[in-house]
Amino acid sequence: MADRETRPTTVWSRPERGARGPAPERSRTQIAAAALALADAEGLAAVSMRALAQRLGTGPASLYRYVGSRDELLDLMADAVAGELDLSGATGGDWLDDLVGLAVQSRDAHVRHPWLADLNDRRGEVLGPHAIDYLDHALGILAPAPGTAGQKLEAIGLLGGLAVLFARRESAATPTGAPATGAPAAGDPSTGDPAGRAAHLAAVAAEGRHPHLLAALTAAGAPPPADRDALFVRLLRRLLPAMLGQGEP
Repeated sequence: MADRETRPTTVWSRPERGARGPAPERSRTQIAAAALALADAEGLAAVSMRALAQRLGTGPASLYRYVGSRDELLDLMADAVAGELDLSGATGGDWLDDLVGLAVQSRDAHVRHPWLADLNDRRGEVLGPHAIDYLDHALGILAPAPGTAGQKLEAIGLLGGLAVLFARRESAATPTGAPATGAPAAGDPSTGDPAGRAAHLAAVAAEGRHPHLLAALTAAGAPPPADRDALFVRLLRRLLPAMLGQGEP
């Protein structure tokens, strides 16, 4: 029982190098950076201990001196992405502006590394040092905001969820422009073009079988030009204060 209680539960629970033996040739930071480059280039499925060893010019067995398993490697990769966020800004200003800025950084990181959302979906998010720094920084931003501690943690979770959602939508969007021969034309809803989707929805509503949708579209008028950045910020600025208001704890 004592062994189980003292057994390290994450890669960070174990010292990066042992008390004995030669000094390590590589750091976990270097290994994680190489794994990120491999995932960015070829996808998460391409990340294996063998493929990473080839990228680093070493043997797979040597990597186990630094990480105990592929799961530990994936944990290092996720935390390395969290380390890309700039947390140097002072807290205590406008908490909503600061939190929205942090959300934009998070969304951009997921756009740069589209495999990250799938990794967290499959394995759950293991909080490493950088991720814990992020959480603490976000809570520091929210210190002057209304709401309970539980509501603030939920708001940070919402922030992360929306960042992932918008990053996925951006990754899945088809660039507009001249279509290739045989490809759907711009404005076709199957292309993912916002103008095409809006036109399709308006046409369906005009058939008269969806009166509530028709009334809403008529009242809303023409949609503004598609701007995912503006929509992302607008949603956060509406949702975050509502979550931290007088709702149920």
